Amino acid sequence: MKFTGSNVLVTGASRGIGAQIAKGLAGMGLKVWINFRSGEAEAHAVKEDIVSQGGKAEVIGFDVSNEEAFVDAVKQIVECDGELAYLVNNAGITNDKLAMRMKTEEFMSVIEANLKSTFIGCREAVKVMSKKRFGSVVNIASIVGETGNAGQTNYAASKGGTIAMTKSFAQEAASRNIRFNTITPGFIATEMTDVLKDEIKDAFTAKIPMARFGEPKEVADAVAFLLSDHASYITGETLKVNGGMYM
Repeated sequence: MKFTGSNVLVTGASRGIGAQIAKGLAGMGLKVWINFRSGEAEAHAVKEDIVSQGGKAEVIGFDVSNEEAFVDAVKQIVECDGELAYLVNNAGITNDKLAMRMKTEEFMSVIEANLKSTFIGCREAVKVMSKKRFGSVVNIASIVGETGNAGQTNYAASKGGTIAMTKSFAQEAASRNIRFNTITPGFIATEMTDVLKDEIKDAFTAKIPMARFGEPKEVADAVAFLLSDHASYITGETLKVNGGMYM
């Protein structure tokens, strides 16, 4: 992959898909800022893995839903590197419950962690990227944001909102040569899916035309493409990485 910029911030990069995104981008020559909220040891392990392979990485801990912390983190990155060329808004949470039993605070906690944090990241990215009139942002949403899912009203709202919001940012920032795109993963083999019972995994797999869960690397490769110069005329798009589960 070819990249004009030099660095990238990946939120929620201490494990799972985020960690794979960080490792993949580092392997392509970018300096990666590895964000974590609570998994400090895991974040440093990701950094050590990257450095051992000859890559460049730094660990930066902050809660993405904390506006002041996010703004300060972006400033720190720009002060250190002279730019923030790429951003991957990956951090997020779930808090599943049937809507009729869901408290307002349970709904809003997911909106704050997923949608609000992505807004803050995108807004700050536009500010700093506009100075060089270059940049690319990829927001990680979910297949659930496209299809909905029982028991995930809050999560679906946050990810559906991310898809729509990304299109709006893309329209506002295009004249500054800043691109915004979304990826909607389906069922990906991570720690979150490893704990599912085999019968549940089988039921999900039966709904996937490719008859398997995706791998974190397959999401990471899609992220790399959308960030890279190879996608220089792509903005405001939603790339599905779901094995054909939702077309």
